[in-house]
Amino acid sequence: MDHAAVLALFDRDMREGARPDGPDALVERAGGVIRQVSSALGWNGVVWSDLDEASADEAIAAQIAHFSELGHEFEWKVYGHDRPADLGQRLRAAGFTSGPEETLMIGEAADLDLDAEPPEGIRVVTVTDRAGVDLVAEVHAKAFGTDGSRLRHQLLAQLTDDPDTVVAVVALAGDTPVSAARMELVPGARFAGLWGGGTVEAWRGRGIYRALVAHRARAAVDRGYRYLQVDAMSTSRPILERLGFQPLTTTTPYVYTP
Repeated sequence: MDHAAVLALFDRDMREGARPDGPDALVERAGGVIRQVSSALGWNGVVWSDLDEASADEAIAAQIAHFSELGHEFEWKVYGHDRPADLGQRLRAAGFTSGPEETLMIGEAADLDLDAEPPEGIRVVTVTDRAGVDLVAEVHAKAFGTDGSRLRHQLLAQLTDDPDTVVAVVALAGDTPVSAARMELVPGARFAGLWGGGTVEAWRGRGIYRALVAHRARAAVDRGYRYLQVDAMSTSRPILERLGFQPLTTTTPYVYTP
């Protein structure tokens, strides 16, 4: 894989050319910034910017003013190759709080190991309705220790209004949900995004996460996507590397609360 070429393609397809991630979201260009504006339950934030030392602070102030007027918390998603090089420091100085750094990992579908199956006693079910969405949100809350209401709202809206843009799965041990994940699909893009993969602590280390990655990857291949993209935590990166994903850069969330 030509890392520089694939990263440039990713920036063009998924960031500068971003599409709304739900029926209640809009993507807007504001000067050197591409942002998504959604409801309070949706994702609000900056997905791409083309800034330099002279323009960055003014652009940051403009986004703070815009989202504060709406009353929305928002995220500025900063990648390791974004400019200016001190963009993260400027965001913190403006009142943003940084989250954990993750690794942007991309795999070319044709090169991935997609044979991983769930361990014995685990079945993977595709989510199609409200009951399934509730199971995904339940796993998310247990695995990450966070409120699953925003995920529940977004996923249910996608499945209801635009089902071709998302694939969600839940792993069950009997009738108990133990792991869940989703895949975001942008029509016309070359990248499918793997998101939200989480396993309840007591069930980790058994190969369930790996199986859900492979399951979604096969679904992406069937739909004609060439690349798969993951923002990987340090715990996930070794698993993804064994499947054939490669690290391209880092990504860090910076969150501003009005």
